[in-house]
Amino acid sequence: MKSRLVLLACCLALLSSCGQGDKGTGKAPEFAVLTVQTTTANLTNSYPATIKGKQDVEIRPMVSGFITKLHVDEGAVVRKGQVLFSIDPVQYQAAVNSAKATVETAKAALNTQELTTANKRELNKKQIVSDYDLLMSENQLAQAKASLAQAEAQLVNAQNNLSYTRVTSPSDGVVGTIPYRVGSLVSPSIATPLTTVADISEMYAYFSMTERQLLAMIREGGSMKEILESLPSVHLQLIDGSIYPDSGRVETISGVIDQTTGSVNMRALFPNAKNILRSGGTGNVVFPNPMENVIMIPQSATTEIQDKKFVFVVQPDNTLKNTEINVFTLNDGKYYYVTAGLKPGDKIVLEGVQNLKDGQAITPISPADKEAAYQQALQDQKDGNIQTAFQ
Repeated sequence: MKSRLVLLACCLALLSSCGQGDKGTGKAPEFAVLTVQTTTANLTNSYPATIKGKQDVEIRPMVSGFITKLHVDEGAVVRKGQVLFSIDPVQYQAAVNSAKATVETAKAALNTQELTTANKRELNKKQIVSDYDLLMSENQLAQAKASLAQAEAQLVNAQNNLSYTRVTSPSDGVVGTIPYRVGSLVSPSIATPLTTVADISEMYAYFSMTERQLLAMIREGGSMKEILESLPSVHLQLIDGSIYPDSGRVETISGVIDQTTGSVNMRALFPNAKNILRSGGTGNVVFPNPMENVIMIPQSATTEIQDKKFVFVVQPDNTLKNTEINVFTLNDGKYYYVTAGLKPGDKIVLEGVQNLKDGQAITPISPADKEAAYQQALQDQKDGNIQTAFQ
């Protein structure tokens, strides 16, 4: 252990003398430099989003009663018209039977009145009954017809109520939470729906962006249809950080800016053939923002003074010039994309920039040479060649 400490101390001493050893040899210190070139950068803008089904329908009963059967479970995939719940139909079946009896009674009364009226018409022709009696009979006939129509309407209403005891799905979709169980008393006025059926064949991602961001995207203007068609396809980043495999498109842009937040609400549509997305989820809508002919440099090669960024540019005589640069607001956390201050062919220092000074002389080497020298020094240190390590 003690020998290792001695070896480490020797290495540190040699490293310390390395930065000053150049003074003895007259050679400027070596620094890795990069010759910058233009490239294409695939940047992205992300906006937090709430994911909802294309159609989320609350299922509520049309009649009151006790639930007698649950036909589906939470998360089940259902089709339009499929039965979800059964409500006790006894009282509604009785109402149908009563309405049918009322209809039959009304039909019999109508038939009787039709015979009476027909007879009085014949008698009136022979002047046996007065016109008044005939008119009264015809009015009673009209009343009997109206009573039959009313009874038939009541029968239709009773039959509808009976059919409502079988609660069906209004659309294809996936069943949500079911807070009720067999025996629960439900009615059309319940606060909590029986469940929710979400059509998740396609999903909406609701998000917003600032007015400034929106203007940057649609500055050319045009009709809303033209603007939407001009927007690029978007991607969806899921909550676990993965990218949803299918791309989507922006379908709507709100015509009003929220005065409270200064943002514009937008909606994107994504296919969901594999049912990966679920209504109520969250994620990020990702807009591609490609940049062509841009200079990309490592962030570690820059210094920052009062919110301004600088790089050390190597001059023809191998001296350094501290040069201010402008960078694009978006970055990937590792690189900056330079919009001004550098041109293709410029050489910048990649490392140790915090300790450099304007006008300082260096010996530029390539990053590959620097890495090779570092690896050789590590090998020399491992082999015990302290004199050659970190020369």
